[in-house]
Amino acid sequence: MIGDRASNLLQLLIRINRDVAGALDLRTVLQRLIFSAMQHVGGERASIIVVDDTGMPVDATIVYGANLHEHTTRQLGETLDRGLAGWVIRNRKPALVPDTSLDERWLRRPDDAPGQSGPKSAVCVPLVARDRIVGALTIVHSVPDSFGSDHLDLAGAIADQASIAVLNARLYSESTRQARIMTALAEGAASFGSSLDLQEVWERILNRTIEALQVETAALGMLDEAEGQIVFRAAAGQNAVGIIGHKTAQDKSLAGEALRQGAAILVVNAAEDPRFTKADRFAAIDVRAIMFAPIQSQGRAMGVLAAINPVAGRFDPDDGTVLHGIGGLAGTTIHNAQLYEQLQKAQRHYLELFEETMDMVLVTDWEGRITDANRQAVQVTGFAPEHLHAMNIRQLQHVDWRKVGKGFVALRRQGAVSYESTVQTAGGRSVAVEVHARPMEFAAADAILWTLHDLTEHKQLDELRQSLTAMIYHDLRSPLSNLVSSLDLLQGMIGDDADTRATLEIAERSAERMNRLVSSLLDMNRLEAGHTLTAQSEQKPEELVHAAVRDVGPAAEARRHVLRTVVAGGLPDLRVDGDMIRRVLINLLENAIKFSKGGSEVEIGAQKDGDAVQFWVQDQGPGIPTAEQQRIFEKFARLAPDKGSAEGIGLGLAFCQMAVQAHEGKIRVESQEGRGSRFTVTLPVKVAGV
Repeated sequence: MIGDRASNLLQLLIRINRDVAGALDLRTVLQRLIFSAMQHVGGERASIIVVDDTGMPVDATIVYGANLHEHTTRQLGETLDRGLAGWVIRNRKPALVPDTSLDERWLRRPDDAPGQSGPKSAVCVPLVARDRIVGALTIVHSVPDSFGSDHLDLAGAIADQASIAVLNARLYSESTRQARIMTALAEGAASFGSSLDLQEVWERILNRTIEALQVETAALGMLDEAEGQIVFRAAAGQNAVGIIGHKTAQDKSLAGEALRQGAAILVVNAAEDPRFTKADRFAAIDVRAIMFAPIQSQGRAMGVLAAINPVAGRFDPDDGTVLHGIGGLAGTTIHNAQLYEQLQKAQRHYLELFEETMDMVLVTDWEGRITDANRQAVQVTGFAPEHLHAMNIRQLQHVDWRKVGKGFVALRRQGAVSYESTVQTAGGRSVAVEVHARPMEFAAADAILWTLHDLTEHKQLDELRQSLTAMIYHDLRSPLSNLVSSLDLLQGMIGDDADTRATLEIAERSAERMNRLVSSLLDMNRLEAGHTLTAQSEQKPEELVHAAVRDVGPAAEARRHVLRTVVAGGLPDLRVDGDMIRRVLINLLENAIKFSKGGSEVEIGAQKDGDAVQFWVQDQGPGIPTAEQQRIFEKFARLAPDKGSAEGIGLGLAFCQMAVQAHEGKIRVESQEGRGSRFTVTLPVKVAGV
């Protein structure tokens, strides 16, 4: 009897060995093993969980009756953590469970409830090959106490016989999977890197995803960080067009979760997985199974890659690794394509600016040879493009070698220089230009960019202004002097008529103001011509202030302004052109009166400032924009009408600056829009010889 039992067992093990050893595909080996075990041990359902050398689940086969049952990675993880198979694998011991409701090692699921399948009987044996734990075989009967020690021994014998076949199949599966992953990634890298066109790169990534994972559809979403959304920019496969433009919130979707975790996320059954919500659904496609993987570059999340509906009905265990690898390669390629696209846009923008600018633009090498010229340069110089390209920059314009340095050394050191020069045209005409030269990188080569601004109109306008200025002070000075003299005579000839005297005083003040303007124009002309100051004498700062206040007093009263004078005591005398400095202070006061609202306070003062005396005028006007505060000292410069400017020709502050600088002093303005302006004039005491 014992001999017959041993013989039957030996024949059984031989058959099982023949069945499982004849295949290398892991799924096939597991299915054959599980059906043989159920046939000979008994039971109504069974499972085999295969683990790797670290104890992590690799694959599993679950059978209910004669049907294979799908599983999820989450279910396998729970079974290994808290179930009977996990206990057997950790302890490398077989387990007999007569009643699953009474054994804590059994992981109770909803169908174990008494109202459903209820208590069961189970045997679980480890699969050990070459002293390596391979997995666990579990057989379950729906009736408690259906299994005994004989069943446990038989299951153990079957497991021992099949373990080596399971290990070989697992190793073969791992090597095949690794080869598949490496092939997919190598082919992806070769395909992605062959183009820098962003649309073409997207298309290649999607096509490679479909080929590698054998899915119906692939989609690519890019992260919009400003909006916090993932926008699907491209798709391929079935119903792909309807996916493009789909948006999903980064913080409320599985796509966003894949980005945050930096790992692939798998949804085996979209209809039953609570994680798969409306946020991840596409209106144009019925999603049955989907996998998301992040697209990353240099550690930065860029987007997500989605593989939708595997053709075989389920994803393979290694598909997550493949998709994650494709996402990593895609991130680098997309980043390079984006940089290339930005470079192309920048080059197009540069070329547009280069050709459309109204200035002449030339590019030369560091020997001065012209390598490129825009349309304006061709038009102004009259040279054909091929002629310009045969010229040196020194042949076209008078290079200021003091500015650029011999061999352009100063240009290399300073980075940019500017000067005025002339351009010689093909017709022999000289064109006044303002030259701006700076080093640049052009077409991947080190070069010099020359911008030549045509000053012809500027020069003509400046000459017109100079002629007008000369006409004013030459043609007005003599009759104005006669007018002032006549008014002085009338003062002594009129009687005590108050109205007549008031009218005469108005005429005298107006004549005096005109005289100051003409004198200022004359001074500006002399200072610009390089003349030095000649009419200097000892002047007391307080007397200069009081004289200016006296001259503008009537104008301040007419606008109901309050003139406040603040002069420190003990100020040193200054050796200056008293009339010129008085006119500087008058100009500043008149501007303050002109720009301030009626009835406000205008302050003028003087104080010691180290080795200098500082004068100031403070108003309560609209203020001067920061961008305008340097320009207002230029000749003929005026604020824009919407900045509160009054009428004038824009020479007052230009005269002030010239006069102060002629005395080796400084003038500056401090102002905030809506809070008034403060002009300060600082004159060094050393000029007075003290």
